[in-house]
Amino acid sequence: MIEYITNNKILLSIIIRSDYSAEGIKFFTPDDFSQQLAYMKRDIHYSIPPHVHNPVDRLVSYTQEVLYIKSGLVRVDFYDDKKLYIESRVLNRGDVILLAYGGHGFKMLEDSEIIEVKQGPYGGELDKVRFDPVEDNLVEVKS
Repeated sequence: MIEYITNNKILLSIIIRSDYSAEGIKFFTPDDFSQQLAYMKRDIHYSIPPHVHNPVDRLVSYTQEVLYIKSGLVRVDFYDDKKLYIESRVLNRGDVILLAYGGHGFKMLEDSEIIEVKQGPYGGELDKVRFDPVEDNLVEVKS
C-alpha cells in the first residue's frame, strides 16, 4: 500500500508499506522533487545495464529524507511549516517513508532501527529548526 500525506494540497510525505508489491518500476515522487523515490520488482536474470551518472548542477532548497524502518515500531508526527500538528502514522518493520515538506517528529513505540538517506552535505543544526512535539494525549494516528 502507498500513502500520500498532504496538507493544504502540499505533499508532505509518501509511505510505502512493507506489503507493497507491483511489477516493473514505479516512481512515487514528482519529477521536480530533489529526492526521488521508486520501487522496483524485477524477475531473475533481469539486467540493468552498467551506467554512470552525469554531473548535473541542482538547486536543493529543502532537505528531503527517506527512512527505512529496519526493525521496531515508530510513530511519525506530521506538522505544517508553521509547526502546527496535523496527524500521525505508525511505521512498521520494512516500511519506507519519504519526508518531503513540512515538519515531522518521531516517537519510538518499540526498540527500533532506522536507516536514513538524505541530501548532503549535512549542515548540522543549520539544516533544521527544532520545536516542542505534540503532547501524546493530542496524537491522532490515522490508518
